[in-house]
Amino acid sequence: MTETHAEDERRTYRIAVRGWLDGRWSDWFSGLTVSQADGAAGAPISILSGVFDQATLRGIANRAWDLNLTLISITIAETDV
Repeated sequence: MTETHAEDERRTYRIAVRGWLDGRWSDWFSGLTVSQADGAAGAPISILSGVFDQATLRGIANRAWDLNLTLISITIAETDV
């Protein structure tokens, strides 16, 4: 059975981008939590996570584009906060 959600419903997202962003970028990315991880072959990856709706997701993706960041993935967390 597939769970459906309204487009304006807030969900918990994790957005992975290539590169190293520190916590100071949190405000610029609408208050998201910024953490780091090692990707394939130790390449740096930053994880932006938080609870927001589809419109905010679009804005965050646009900001990543403006910074010329490489988007690796956008996932919805299994359990919403």
